[in-house]
Amino acid sequence: MLLPVHIIPRILQGLALTSLLLIVNAQSCTNYGTPDSSGCLCPPGFGGSNCSQPGCGGTIFDGSSRSLASPSSASGGFPNLTSSDCSCSNGWTGIGCNVCTSSSACQTAYSAVNSNASATAVQVSGINDTMVCNTMPTVWAAGELSCQVNNPTLEAIYPLQSTLNILRTYNASLSPLHNTSGTTLSPNGSSAAYAQLFYAGVEQFSCTASPCTQSSTNAADTWTCSNLRCECIANTTFCGGSSSANLAGAIDSLTGSLTIACDTTNTCYFQQQVLNTLFGSSGLAMENCVFGECVTQAVIDSANGTTPSSQSGGSQPLGGGVVAGLAVVCGLIGIGVAGVIWGWVLQRSARKRPFDGDQSGGVAVRWSDVSYFVRPSGASIFSRRGSVAETTILDAVSGNVPAGELMAILGPSGAGKTTLVELIAGKAKSGVFTGSITFPPLANGQRPRVAFVPQTDILPAVLTVREALAFAASLRLPESLSSEKKAALVSAVISRLGLDDVAETRIGATDGTGRGISGGEARRVSIGLELVGCPDVLVCDEPTSGLDSVSAWRVVNVLKEVARGGGGLFGVVKGDDSGRGVAIICSVHQPSSRLYHSFDSVLLLSHGRALYSGPGGLTPAKYFTNIHNAATTQADDSGIPLYEEGYNVADYLLEIASAAPIRLFSSSRALQGTAEERAVSAPSSEKQGGSTDAEALIGPKRSLTKEYATTFLTQFQVLCGREWKLLRRDKTLFFTHVIVSAILGAFCGGLYFNTGVTIAGFQSRVGCLFFLGSLIAFSSLSALYNIVEVRPLFVRERSNSYYSPAAWLLSRFLFDVVPLRILPTIIVSTTTYWMAGLAHDAAHFFKFLFILVLFTLVMTLFNFLLATLFRNGGIAILISALTALYQMTFAGFFVHLTSIPPVLRWLQWLCPLKYTLEALSVNEVGSGLMIQDVLQGVPVNVSAALIMQLLFGFVLDSYYRDVLVLFAFIVGFGVGVVGVVWLKVKEKR
Repeated sequence: MLLPVHIIPRILQGLALTSLLLIVNAQSCTNYGTPDSSGCLCPPGFGGSNCSQPGCGGTIFDGSSRSLASPSSASGGFPNLTSSDCSCSNGWTGIGCNVCTSSSACQTAYSAVNSNASATAVQVSGINDTMVCNTMPTVWAAGELSCQVNNPTLEAIYPLQSTLNILRTYNASLSPLHNTSGTTLSPNGSSAAYAQLFYAGVEQFSCTASPCTQSSTNAADTWTCSNLRCECIANTTFCGGSSSANLAGAIDSLTGSLTIACDTTNTCYFQQQVLNTLFGSSGLAMENCVFGECVTQAVIDSANGTTPSSQSGGSQPLGGGVVAGLAVVCGLIGIGVAGVIWGWVLQRSARKRPFDGDQSGGVAVRWSDVSYFVRPSGASIFSRRGSVAETTILDAVSGNVPAGELMAILGPSGAGKTTLVELIAGKAKSGVFTGSITFPPLANGQRPRVAFVPQTDILPAVLTVREALAFAASLRLPESLSSEKKAALVSAVISRLGLDDVAETRIGATDGTGRGISGGEARRVSIGLELVGCPDVLVCDEPTSGLDSVSAWRVVNVLKEVARGGGGLFGVVKGDDSGRGVAIICSVHQPSSRLYHSFDSVLLLSHGRALYSGPGGLTPAKYFTNIHNAATTQADDSGIPLYEEGYNVADYLLEIASAAPIRLFSSSRALQGTAEERAVSAPSSEKQGGSTDAEALIGPKRSLTKEYATTFLTQFQVLCGREWKLLRRDKTLFFTHVIVSAILGAFCGGLYFNTGVTIAGFQSRVGCLFFLGSLIAFSSLSALYNIVEVRPLFVRERSNSYYSPAAWLLSRFLFDVVPLRILPTIIVSTTTYWMAGLAHDAAHFFKFLFILVLFTLVMTLFNFLLATLFRNGGIAILISALTALYQMTFAGFFVHLTSIPPVLRWLQWLCPLKYTLEALSVNEVGSGLMIQDVLQGVPVNVSAALIMQLLFGFVLDSYYRDVLVLFAFIVGFGVGVVGVVWLKVKEKR
């Protein structure tokens, strides 16, 4: 049946009025009462038309018949519970008389409002349904607690008594307690907490939170609730009704989670984020708490099998940040383990590979029309060739050395000798190279091994001669070669070089026990480092420079024996005494007559051009004598002095090269061609290999040995072995770090000994943390110096393909960071921490130590980056020191971070020390540190977190964010170090 049209508007109007009444009722109910058709359903202990009047006397079971507190003029018109009419009956206590003290009081009060005195509100299967009063903090169904709020700071502002009542409902269906109209204790029967704070008997504000979980131990009972809401009662003392502070805004903004923790000393803590900030991590302390819960014994008995802690749902799940951090750590560990396993597999495979015993020798080298130009220092790299004047270092130089011959490249200073031998050795050059340098192909298809001995001896000073040669042999010979044969080769090289007497002597004098080896011995060690690699071609840049005539003769004599067939050296590797000749090229500045006649062939350079290339001995003197005689016959002046019998041929050639006439360069090409044809017509490599095709390797960027002889794991193991020897023998740096860290720890601990909990004491605490961070920033400068010191050795060994940069970085980082960075940091930090009286618990101590270790890694890698980025150690140290000062400025200790002008404020985000100091400070205040002081006669008892924010501007709950930022700095600097070392720290001549 359809309704008449004129009735519909009236129905809509009625619905609107009903809705309006419900809205008005909903807005008028206080203390989180529930509106209904007759008014408000109030929580236990409250009544009145809008639930604003607390119960006065009687018991909590009286419900709507309970007498209520009346407004009074003394309390500003608000209901007051301090009057004599509100005194509690026997067996009840707490403000409002809501807390039972005896089981008889519960039974009597419940019987008074129920017709059957033996019945209970809830029937529970069991044998004991007697009503009891639970006075423990643990809640079985629904329990009341009443506490006194004692905080010096609050008492200074509000001197009268403050009391907090809390009703905790765990399971409403098991409680005999009901609202005043008989409804359940919490919405939908869920767990909840209701709290009301009374000041001088007048309610100031109320809070509720739901749902809640309960966890109980022998030491404490903790309630954790969600969805906290609080309402301040307008015009009360706390909420704008007095000249004291108005807390209405702060109270109304209390949201989030609520924790109510009670211990066995009848002390509870009302914890929420804002309250924790003001009163410490423990929250608002409440003392002299009384607990009372009327519940049947059957409820307690039935719950003994399932305690409230187990019903609460167990432990809280891990946070997303913790899970992500654990995932990253586990991932890194997994990658590291996988890398080690893979490296071990490759190492095992390499060691099982059949050894190719056909090592070294039998390779000739030929260079044709080699020219080299250098741009002026001010020219742009984008300038086209020919647009700027170029300096010619070499001009169309040709020559060759068959296997088994020893060639000397002669010429005055600046003739281009070093440039030519570096090009032949395949060294990276910064200039422009043209021409070709060719080698006959090897039978196994590999590239020839060209060894280069630089003019300057760069050796590991702490190692002995034998250890240095063994190190080179371990990395430059295949892993399939047994360690016994490698050791035999090292011994043979030592014996052949005449180093037996100093084989066990350290190369340098850093140990303070001796002078180390002599210059001539060091020169022979440099040659030995290349010989143990069994090279096909050996190139030496002035191997006799700085040596006396005897030492020079010994060096050249060894080279000649190696050229003839290894001098028996390489037979050790091959397992027989045979050996093919090795082509050896040496640049020699001014050899003696005896030394000169040791060379098989000679190449004479003058101003970058070749004057002669051919056999040695007296042949060059005869060649230039013929030119002189031919010019004399034609009545012309050749400009060449006449050779005198018995005169040192080398001196004679240098005299010619120093002032050679221009026409001599053209006439010398005929002899070069003749010599080349003679040498190439039947080279020893072709006789043995049978192949006449040559492999041209053009340009200074070519790599003659692209692959390392050993696997990455072997490289890392051998490097770690050397680093351990260096650390064990040169103890000065290690003990200096340890001793200085212990002294500074004692000094800093004594300076901040037992720092107090006043405002000034807290500032001293942060000052102590700042001192530790600054100390790490400056002490890490030694990491920079260490890299600068070992850089030349790394460049030399890398250029000779000893190991990969990654293996060197990893070993260097391990043996520098752990003993010289992390260990001293632990010593100074631990000593200072306990002497200064910082947070006395293990968790906060290890979090403190963790931050400082992270900052140590950051600064170490930063100084590694500077050391690899700048060749000049002085510039790197200056930048590092200035950076440390910048970090001290923007760390937040000397200047408040929020007071920095915006144009400069962004610099704080690039300051690792800022994140370190913030994390250390947050960790310290997170231990529950309270500031106890007196300001202008007013006692102060507030959380140190509040003072930290006021004095330094640090952000609470930023510990893990700062940890992630420091990790980001570590990764960034680490990637920068790897990139710079790989691309920039390499040999370029």
